[in-house]
Amino acid sequence: MDEDAGARSELSARIEERRGTIRDFLRRARPRRSRLTNISIVGSSLAAAFTVGPAAGGSRFTDAVKNLFALPDDSIVWRVLCLAAVLLSVAAAVATNLANSANVASQVSAAEACLGELEGLQLSLSLGNVPLDDVIQAYRQSITKVSFLTGS
Repeated sequence: MDEDAGARSELSARIEERRGTIRDFLRRARPRRSRLTNISIVGSSLAAAFTVGPAAGGSRFTDAVKNLFALPDDSIVWRVLCLAAVLLSVAAAVATNLANSANVASQVSAAEACLGELEGLQLSLSLGNVPLDDVIQAYRQSITKVSFLTGS
């Protein structure tokens, strides 16, 4: 029985260490996921907003903006709005592709799921109501979800 208690204690320490690794990852990845998502949404929305004025209002819109800012030529309005729309579209595309290429959203989801499973395993282990072999098997299955983390 002492071997079982020692093995439970060692497994509990491993679970807690893994949970710490996952929490650290989530502390970094959640804000990154949010930043990339926000850049993509705001960039594409502003790009659309910058093009809607000239598209809907035509030369009346550009003449009005030219007069509002005392510009010498309405082509400056077109150029600035088009340049802004291009830059914002590029920023949105880059943010979207960075999020997709790094698979940030799915990694965060997998880490959150694994963290919940490990918390349940930790509780089962501490209560001693689940056979040790079952907990070890469940632990192995859980950590495969976060194999992208170092040491998994």
